[in-house]
Amino acid sequence: MKKPVHTLATAMFAAILSLSAATAQGNAVQGEVRKIDEAAGKITLKHGPIRNLGMDVGMTMVFRVTDPAMLKQVKVGDKVEFEAENGASGYTVTKLQKSN
Repeated sequence: MKKPVHTLATAMFAAILSLSAATAQGNAVQGEVRKIDEAAGKITLKHGPIRNLGMDVGMTMVFRVTDPAMLKQVKVGDKVEFEAENGASGYTVTKLQKSN
């Protein structure tokens, strides 16, 4: 009797992890660095649609960054994957990493 409960619990845990990963990846956007302004804490990205911000088409735009150290990890021309939100100070990149 314990075996079916264990199997069910394992399946539920796997489903939750899968859903969490899908949700996290759902906000990730592919882009390319066009300009970096370290003094202002801003980055210009050419990007695809950003669904969580209601942007159904790609464009090039300027974002603030939550952590200025992010700007030191990339250079103009780098392909990146990022997440953004509409914060109190405007559109802000909350996560940024180089992509392959």
